[in-house]
Amino acid sequence: MLDFTTLQSLAVLLSILCGYLITRQLKLSQLLQDKQSQHLVFGSAASLFVLWMFRTGIYDGLSVHFLWLAALPLLLGFRWAICSATITLLGVTAFGKEPLTMLGVNFLLGVLAPISLTYACYTLMVRILPRNRFVYVLCGAFIPGALALGLKMLSLSAYYYVDDIFAWSTISDKYLMLTSLLMMPEAMFNAMTVLLLVLYKPQWLYTYHHKMYLGK
Repeated sequence: MLDFTTLQSLAVLLSILCGYLITRQLKLSQLLQDKQSQHLVFGSAASLFVLWMFRTGIYDGLSVHFLWLAALPLLLGFRWAICSATITLLGVTAFGKEPLTMLGVNFLLGVLAPISLTYACYTLMVRILPRNRFVYVLCGAFIPGALALGLKMLSLSAYYYVDDIFAWSTISDKYLMLTSLLMMPEAMFNAMTVLLLVLYKPQWLYTYHHKMYLGK
């Protein structure tokens, strides 16, 4: 029998509520009719699954992996990015890479929070910064990629401590110390992904428009 803590149970309930609020405005019929959207949503989920299966760590239970969640909302939009990443999360949980009791926490802190942060960065970028491809890649993928990874690791660290799963000395020495080592590669990974899409497949990017960034 699964032994959920109080915080884990609350996280599951909050995840269900957030999932409902996000998905109720999605047009599933449009996805079923649009082959390209199907390929992008499920192809992204499959790519994330492969990426998230490869992880490392220096302490049992405190593993880390690259996210690729800054590029995802630029490619799919906010809601479909959440859905695609959730499919991946369910997959890695089913394969035993994440405990089932952590499903709600991982959704809130590992999917919803990073994607919300990166999409907020994109929205702010569109409103206040010049519209060119360099700004799109730098402020839409590179910087948000590093911030998203940092947010996830910091918020998970706080959760582990508050829920008394690990001692703070263990979290600080075995988990948080990896944040600075991973932020730059995460930023580069997202930026290179978006840059390649801008150059070769701009029509795949939900948030990229030629008229906006290249003029007529």
